[in-house]
Amino acid sequence: MAHLLIRHKVKDYPAWKNVFDGFIDTRRAGGEKTYQILHTDNDKNNLVALFEWDNIENAQKFANSSELKEAMGNAGVVDHPDVYFLEEYTAGKV
Repeated sequence: MAHLLIRHKVKDYPAWKNVFDGFIDTRRAGGEKTYQILHTDNDKNNLVALFEWDNIENAQKFANSSELKEAMGNAGVVDHPDVYFLEEYTAGKV
């Protein structure tokens, strides 16, 4: 299973989330299957986004797209994002 993990800081979460939600069709067309948005315990504008993607190649293409860079600018991303492409080894429930 392919995942894309992005960590970045935003000016204002509700404004960022509005742009994020408006970008759903582009994300789905790029291969996104699911997402989770998390924040650090001491800063609700320091976000970690974990996406399940159809494959790593499509995740890389999406993450490097000019559309994503423009959307991040419009959404108020205020730092350089950390981006990771991840392949699952194993999963389980305890």
